[in-house]
This record gives sequence, structure tokens and C-alpha cells, in this order.
Amino acid sequence: MHTRLNQAHPYALGLFRIVVGLLFACHGAAALFGLFGDSSVAAGTWPKWYAAAIQLIGGGLVALGLGTRIAALISSGSMAYAYFTVHQADGLFPIQNGGEAAAIFCWVFLLLVFSGPGALSLDRLFRRDDTERGEDRAREQVSAVRA
Repeated sequence: MHTRLNQAHPYALGLFRIVVGLLFACHGAAALFGLFGDSSVAAGTWPKWYAAAIQLIGGGLVALGLGTRIAALISSGSMAYAYFTVHQADGLFPIQNGGEAAAIFCWVFLLLVFSGPGALSLDRLFRRDDTERGEDRAREQVSAVRA
């Protein structure tokens, strides 16, 4: 069972990345365009408009798996900023200050920075040739050492 779970890991991580990215992008779309029953933020308003732009663009990139680590790092930082500047003044813990979403998104995106995009990503598609060439070189080096 452990082996099967390990084989499914990249796909589970990829699906996790897609869902989180779409949820984050929905927050940005709601704030920028007034979708999902939310009111839109005035263009250029600091920091709300910029946060919404990061949410929409960063969430979209993460969902697609394109520039995942960089997009996740920027998204994580924006959520840390939101937590400490908006929520923490109302209490120390997220349950007290309404910052659960900001805290969870922050840590989830930080996890994606270190774990990578998993399967089903455009990053993986574009880097496939380089990865395959590197694996071929590694196999050749192992064969040369054994010979």
C-alpha cells in the first residue's frame, strides 16, 4: 500500500495545487471584478487592489502549474502580509481575528514552494525535455562507473 501511495503522490500534489490555485484565483476575481456577490475594489487602491491582482494572477499560475514556485512564493508573502497587517491587530490567533484563510493560504503556498508543482503542470511539460536529457546523462554515468 505504501508503494501505491508513493506512486500517486505527484498526482495528488498536482490536484491539490490545482484546487488551491483556483480557490485563490476566485478570491482575486471577486475583489477585482465584483464576482461571487462581492463588491469590486477601486483600481490601484493600496493594498487591496494589488492583493487581489496577486490572488488572481498567482492563483491562476499556480493552478496551471506555470512558474509554480515563484507564483507560490509571492502568493504566500502576500498572505503573510495580509495576516500581519489586517488580521493580527484583532487578536493573536487566526480563530480570534478572522485570519484563518490568510494563514492557511500562506502556509499552503509556502509548502508548494518547497514541494514543487507535482504532476499535471505546465512547468513539468516544458521541462520534460531537459529532465529526460538529465536522466539519460545520469544513466550513462552510472553505466560507465559500473563498467
